[in-house]
Amino acid sequence: MKPPLEPHTQALHQRAQDNLHFIRTSMERASSFTGVSGKSYCVAGITVFLATAVAQQQASPAAWLTVWMIELALAAVIILWMTMRKAQAQGSSLWSSNGRKLLAAFTPAMVVGGVLTLNCALQDAYGWLPGIWLSLYGAAVMTAGAYSVAIIPVMGALLLLSGSVLLLLNIDATLLFGVIMGSVHIVFGLLIWRSHGG
Repeated sequence: MKPPLEPHTQALHQRAQDNLHFIRTSMERASSFTGVSGKSYCVAGITVFLATAVAQQQASPAAWLTVWMIELALAAVIILWMTMRKAQAQGSSLWSSNGRKLLAAFTPAMVVGGVLTLNCALQDAYGWLPGIWLSLYGAAVMTAGAYSVAIIPVMGALLLLSGSVLLLLNIDATLLFGVIMGSVHIVFGLLIWRSHGG
């Protein structure tokens, strides 16, 4: 049995461990944006389920689309606000170098999604939207995830795969879209929350 360490040696050992932890954390923050809020993903996932229930009750495709546009704005505000708060608590900022890179990588696919949404609405082709949204949002999350924690690109890949399957099968996925989007956000939100804090 090893003899217990002297108090002075214990203090040095603890200080060395603390220093190593600080170095590891600093290196991770320098190479990626770790402020993504897992809690915000969970909350957004819940609002997606609520929006799904409301959207399914709408009498017209245009009303269905309106519900989802409101949900998009609500979820974006929730995720951005909670992510900014988490980043501040970490002593970082969403507008840091890596935060700006993440946003820049996320934006192009979302802009394309907006253009395609408008095009589908003008042509009364609403049935394509669930697959398009999942695919392009997944692509946005994957590319932005390159500047964030490792699990984010996995989330994006799953969404991209789901959207691709819906597009290839060409089925009515208005309900399935909400189930997939809500579930993925809650599951990955919990994983991020557990591994990287709120």
